[in-house]
Amino acid sequence: MKKIFTLLLTLSSLIAFAQTTSDFENYGIPVDSILNGSDGNHLFNSGNVSLFNEYFPAWNGWGGWAISSSTDVTTAGYTNDFSAITGGGVDNSLTYAITYASTGSIMNLENDAQGEIVNGMYITNGTYAFLSMTDGDGIAKKFGGVTGDDEDYFLLTIKKYLGGTLSTDSVNFYLADYRFSDNSQDYIVNEWTWVDLASLGQADSLSFSMSSTDVGNYGMNTPAYFAVDNVITSDLSLIHISEPTRP
Repeated sequence: MKKIFTLLLTLSSLIAFAQTTSDFENYGIPVDSILNGSDGNHLFNSGNVSLFNEYFPAWNGWGGWAISSSTDVTTAGYTNDFSAITGGGVDNSLTYAITYASTGSIMNLENDAQGEIVNGMYITNGTYAFLSMTDGDGIAKKFGGVTGDDEDYFLLTIKKYLGGTLSTDSVNFYLADYRFSDNSQDYIVNEWTWVDLASLGQADSLSFSMSSTDVGNYGMNTPAYFAVDNVITSDLSLIHISEPTRP
C-alpha cells in the first residue's frame, strides 16, 4: 500500500494549453473588399476556425459567412450587407468575418482546437442591421417605436456542438436591448464587444441563432447579420506524463 501511494505522489503530468487567435487577416484583402464565395471558395479558414459559405450566382447572393474589409457605416439597406458598424476589425485591424444567420450559422473548430474550449470572440452589429434598428426601413421597425418605449431587443444565442450533440446550455448576447424602464439605458451595439464563451466548455463547433421582437408574417424583420473578429480558442498542444519516481 505504501509503494502504490508513493507512486501516485511522484507521478507527474504536464498538460500545456496554447491560445490561437483567428483574426481573418490571413486573406490579405485590400480595404473595402469582400470574399463572398463568388470565386468558388466556399470555406474560409483562419487560425483554428473554419467558416462555410454559400454563393448563388443567379442573383449574386450569399449565405453562411463572408470575409470583409468594408468600411461603410452610413449606407442603409440590403446592398450594404458586408459591413460591420465599426468600419473595421478589432483594434483598427482591416479584416473581419460577417454572417447572415436568418436560419442559424455554424463556426467549426479545427486542428488542436477541436474538442477544446473557445475562450470567446469579439462581436458587433452589421451596418445593415444597425441602421435598420436605429431608423427603421421598409420592412423592419425603428427600435423603441415612435415613443421610444417599445421594449425591443435583438438577441444572439450561442450554443456548442460536441460529438454531434447540440448543448442545452447557451450564451446570450444582446446586439440591441430596449427593455429598460429608463430609456436612456437602451442601446444598439456599435463597437466590438468581447463575448466570453468559456462557460460552454469543450466544443467541436459553435451554433449561432438570432431572435428579435420585430417579427412579421415571414419571420424576423430585423436583418439577421452580425460580425465577428479575434476568435480565441484554447488549444490542447501537449500532454506529457513523466516516468514515476521509484521509492
